[in-house]
Amino acid sequence: MQSKQIVVLGLGVFGSTITKTLSQYGCEVVAVDKCPECVQRVSEFATKAVIGDITDKQFLVDLGLEEFDVGIVAIGNHLEESLLGVLNLKEIGIPYIIAKAKNKTFKAILEKIGADRIIRPEKEMGERVARTLLRKNITDLVELDENYSLVEMKVPQAWVGHTLSSLDLRKKYGINILGQRDMETQKIELSVNPEYVLRMNDHFLMVAETEKIERFDYLIV
Repeated sequence: MQSKQIVVLGLGVFGSTITKTLSQYGCEVVAVDKCPECVQRVSEFATKAVIGDITDKQFLVDLGLEEFDVGIVAIGNHLEESLLGVLNLKEIGIPYIIAKAKNKTFKAILEKIGADRIIRPEKEMGERVARTLLRKNITDLVELDENYSLVEMKVPQAWVGHTLSSLDLRKKYGINILGQRDMETQKIELSVNPEYVLRMNDHFLMVAETEKIERFDYLIV
């Protein structure tokens, strides 16, 4: 299977971290920045690291990016450069573009010109750390999309002694149970008896709306 081809424009901490991580997992990554030191920093792991001006469309065309899968504009602090970077990638024909933004205003403008996803790293990381600290029973959470997550959750005290069928989790909380983890072997059993009586320290794998399951976990006594 052919690896994904990704171009990263802007090689600060955010862009260089993305470049290194994608490269480690076999992606073909072209990394671009006008700063020679930044380019040098990623040259050992990027497929190609190039010094250049991302606002120069012809320069980007000459890199041969037409067949690339994803473009990441990782600048964030300079709106004009970010806008031109996104517009250039769109005109070249890259189908999916991610852009970094430092505030709501930048985010709104980048969305209007057609960036597919906007990331505000500090805000998103701050929210993620806060949510982690608020968790009481959720032990792991993987976002599947903007609305739903795959969650591993320890049974709340209020559920102990009840069966899954009596709790009616799908109707009350929108929770769909996928499996149960055996805490001794750490293996997950995907067949769960709805009449199983829940015990303290049981762990279940479930799919649920992210906001609902997190709010439920934060507020449950």
